Amino acid sequence: MLRLLFLSLVQSILMCSAQSLFKVAATHMGTFSWTWCFFRDSLLLNWWLLLSGICGIAGVIEWIYLLKTYPFSQVYPLSSMSFLLGMFVAIVFFKETVVWQQWVGVFLILAGCGLIAR
Repeated sequence: MLRLLFLSLVQSILMCSAQSLFKVAATHMGTFSWTWCFFRDSLLLNWWLLLSGICGIAGVIEWIYLLKTYPFSQVYPLSSMSFLLGMFVAIVFFKETVVWQQWVGVFLILAGCGLIAR
């Protein structure tokens, strides 16, 4: 069971990283337009978007491994560990304010993960 928790945590880190890098990539994009310059500069030459894709692909590959190896009823709820990681990323990297109600919600989700992993 410890192996499942560890692999789920790594998968959650990869997916949280992908989404966080995707947000950074979006902030580096120019104003949307249906022009070649927009797609070239904002999408094709956006290194943050490339890094996001790499993390996302690695996360999906690990997700496939988890689904193939462990029961879905255990694996799927454990993926919600990414909510806690996302809260820390929001605070540390994006300087967002997280109110106490959000923390309570995340900890309730994590308590459920703990019950499922037993």
